[in-house]
Amino acid sequence: MSDTAFQTQYRDEFIAGFEARQSLLRDTVVTEFEKTRGNTVVFLVADSGGAEAQTRGVNGLIPARADNLTQNSCPLAEWHDLVRKTGFNVFASQGDQRRIMQETTMGVLNRKVDSDIITALDATTSSITVGGTPTVDAVQHAQAKLQAASVPWDSNITLLCQPVFLSYIEQAPEFAKATYVNMKPFSGEDQNANWRDVPMAYRWKNMLIVSHPNLPGKGTTTESSYMYHKSACGHAADKGSLSSAVGYDDEQDYSFARASMYMGAKLLQNSGVVEIISDGSART
Repeated sequence: MSDTAFQTQYRDEFIAGFEARQSLLRDTVVTEFEKTRGNTVVFLVADSGGAEAQTRGVNGLIPARADNLTQNSCPLAEWHDLVRKTGFNVFASQGDQRRIMQETTMGVLNRKVDSDIITALDATTSSITVGGTPTVDAVQHAQAKLQAASVPWDSNITLLCQPVFLSYIEQAPEFAKATYVNMKPFSGEDQNANWRDVPMAYRWKNMLIVSHPNLPGKGTTTESSYMYHKSACGHAADKGSLSSAVGYDDEQDYSFARASMYMGAKLLQNSGVVEIISDGSART
């Protein structure tokens, strides 16, 4: 005789689905995160305008010049994510539905931060086309293009690349040599944080390499990746508008979670960004 009264057990703790929940790019650009008034934040870019040293004139005076000052206006827009569930849905559904709402809505807002930054980077007119699959030579070409534009090769350089791009250049011998590698991405350790909470990133040739799943052209013959200096792009947000509200409407018996922020991103220096166009269609 066989048993017929089997019971199904549902796990109370939910498992997060695969989607980006935090911003990978906010720290790779110049950020302005202050309580503001108005709908625009202005970033000032200042340099000498390529001036050269001068000798005294025949009148015995040193020639004077003005600095090159460029004000870049970054409009702020309001962005929200609102999720709502009835009391019955919260009661009858598996897992902590209120916590799920709050975590997913903050994830949506963080993805918007990255989306704005990527859109700003994509506005660059400086690019190279690989003409095939990604190579270390393409990375070196982008580096040379930045340095030819007087962009300093310091610890503020980021290579924001497609997952396929990274999968190709990881196979290059230069990518494993200790001469080039500043941070071991596969060591599973981080001295400053719990390594399980930190997205895997490389520091190669003093350049941060970040693989991102939401770059333009993903999976096509014209995938876009970007090499840029931190000072080339700005992200502004009004911290006074940042909110993550969780509440309950007694009249209509529903719970809600809402995340809101006023923010925007702006390309500040075109010469500080190089778009790398390559073929990633073979590994989709």
